[in-house]
Amino acid sequence: MTFKELGIIEPILKALTEKGYTHPTPIQAQAIPILLNGKDLLGSAQTGTGKTAAFTIPILQHLAEGAPPRKKRKIQALIITPTRELAIQIDENIKAYAVHTDIRNTVIFGGVKQESQVRILNRGVDILTATPGRLLDLINQGFISLKDVNHFVLDEADQMLDMGFVHDIKKLIKKLPQERQSLFFSATMPKSIIDLSKQILGDFERISIAPQQTTAERVDQAVYFVPKKNKNKLLIHLLETEPFETVLVFSRTKHGANKIVKKLSQAGIDSAAIHGNKSQNQRQKVLNQFKDGKIKVLVATDIAARGIDVSQLSLVVQFDLPNVAETYVHRIGRTGRAKASGSAIAFCDGEERPYLKSIEKLIGQRVSVIKDHDFKEVAPEDKSSEKTPKSQNKPKKTNFRKNSNSRSKKKPN
Repeated sequence: MTFKELGIIEPILKALTEKGYTHPTPIQAQAIPILLNGKDLLGSAQTGTGKTAAFTIPILQHLAEGAPPRKKRKIQALIITPTRELAIQIDENIKAYAVHTDIRNTVIFGGVKQESQVRILNRGVDILTATPGRLLDLINQGFISLKDVNHFVLDEADQMLDMGFVHDIKKLIKKLPQERQSLFFSATMPKSIIDLSKQILGDFERISIAPQQTTAERVDQAVYFVPKKNKNKLLIHLLETEPFETVLVFSRTKHGANKIVKKLSQAGIDSAAIHGNKSQNQRQKVLNQFKDGKIKVLVATDIAARGIDVSQLSLVVQFDLPNVAETYVHRIGRTGRAKASGSAIAFCDGEERPYLKSIEKLIGQRVSVIKDHDFKEVAPEDKSSEKTPKSQNKPKKTNFRKNSNSRSKKKPN
């Protein structure tokens, strides 16, 4: 199936062709016909599945085929997302897909001064992508009205709840017209998400794209069993000996991310951290440097990493294993995006072993263990090796790709 066969209009088709898109991903093939028919949609899908195009292309087509823009444009489509980085990414995609139309779009988020955002809003926009806090703030100041919204998208709903945005979302829903098309996307579907979706959706269709297996099969995965005190040494060793171009390292905490960057700096490795304590300008500057290849290693927390879209990302390192298995899949999904392959390694200390077990259960695979490395805990009976002359105790190069056997091992039936 091609995008043309989905009934996409010529101006959008031209833009998709220019971006190299010819065949829709599974979520695009399922969602676009539903949305072009005006139905509401509840979608279960993760980062890297082509979700943004799945909901933005039909919205653009509805607006392009609708009434000509009024002299003073009103917001007809609203997209809410939890992080600034993801909001920026969505807005950039909309701009690319709408390049051959006269549709106007913009993005607003907190952490920066509002003046420039307000100026663009005052000129009139058709599609607004926003984070909840800044959106409510500008609504309360009288700069934004949602009374003309015909299309509403809530993206990454599970992260919204995790970040405490549920009350903001409920406030926004009350400000929307009753008659609208609503789209609700979440990577996971716990009861709290289902309950929230019932407040947003009318007569809806439901689709579920399960990328856990496809992502896991696309990405070369491996795990090092390593004590916590040796994780920094192992990371430095890998970065110094393996030919990776761009590396995304996940830390569980903001403080931990800063410590990793400090250790890498001491080893002469250029890196930067991105997390919630950084200002928006700092985060965007670092992200741009990473995308441009000026920084080889980016250390991020999970929330800050939402919206990071770097083509040809070489490696994802899970410095700290997450205690939620789905987060592992989100992380490795930063590499191996779309149909590309990728590499991901994880560091697992003794306390994190139960997390690894949960992860393997979720993805239906055993993650290959790299046993031949010099950063394991030294057993008491082996401590005599510590007396080996320093010249003979140099860590040997660890061939990650060789040890990972090109693909993670399937769990036996």
